[in-house]
Amino acid sequence: MPAPVLHVGASVLCMHGGQAQPTAPFPRVAVSGQPVVTQAAPWAVAACGLTGTPNPPCATAQWVSAATRVLAGGTPVLTWSAQAVCVPTGTGLLPVGSQTRVLAT
Repeated sequence: MPAPVLHVGASVLCMHGGQAQPTAPFPRVAVSGQPVVTQAAPWAVAACGLTGTPNPPCATAQWVSAATRVLAGGTPVLTWSAQAVCVPTGTGLLPVGSQTRVLAT
């Protein structure tokens, strides 16, 4: 099913409300004037709300699924429907805001 492509300016949160940002966007392809993000790069998570518990907060995340038919530089681009896993918690990431004009499957 087609879903919007994620870019550098997309708002992505960990399940505990921490802001996630890509560490290495793909600058040669842009949507809405901003570089797209591929599955290859890990994401950094800041201000994870999982504090005050014995479990450490989310620090990084890696996407485990992405678009199957749209690539940038030979690597699948990320979409709203892609799945990620945060380290060390094992929870996911949630896209909450992004461009909506460019879709990928």
